[in-house]
Amino acid sequence: MSHEMVNVIYRKYDGSLHWNHRARLLGEDEHGVWTGCPAGTTGSKGTEPPITWQHAFVLLLPRDAWWTANFNAAPNKTEIYCDIATVPQWSDGQVTMVDLDLDVIRMRDGRIILDDEDEFAEHQVRYAYPPDVIENARTTAARLMKAVTAGSAPFGAAPHWLSQVT
Repeated sequence: MSHEMVNVIYRKYDGSLHWNHRARLLGEDEHGVWTGCPAGTTGSKGTEPPITWQHAFVLLLPRDAWWTANFNAAPNKTEIYCDIATVPQWSDGQVTMVDLDLDVIRMRDGRIILDDEDEFAEHQVRYAYPPDVIENARTTAARLMKAVTAGSAPFGAAPHWLSQVT
């Protein structure tokens, strides 16, 4: 896979724009497609002004799973940040998924956090998540909590892909 650029687009369930940025395609392995962003990459939340990320990161986009995972370079206090999201869809130089609010986070100090349960509950009502979406999100979050806590692949160590953007 070449190091071409791709647009990474997270949306909310109603289709509105959420986090979005450009990233470099790094390659593929048994876990999915990897993209990378060096320190200084900019991204936007919805239509808000861009922010600049101070630390490099790589983003894993599984081929058929309801999550994505950022692996952040030190000294970022967040080591791994998994978004529970619909299966990434690729088309014409972009990858798009729907952010379903729940996040599984491993802090650099080893703490594991299931974040935004309140937002998930609120958005179930606001966006009228169907029962299968709610169940997939909950099941995926529970599986990721176990995998990230256990350090199961690909969550055991910083992926070699990170060296391509640091």
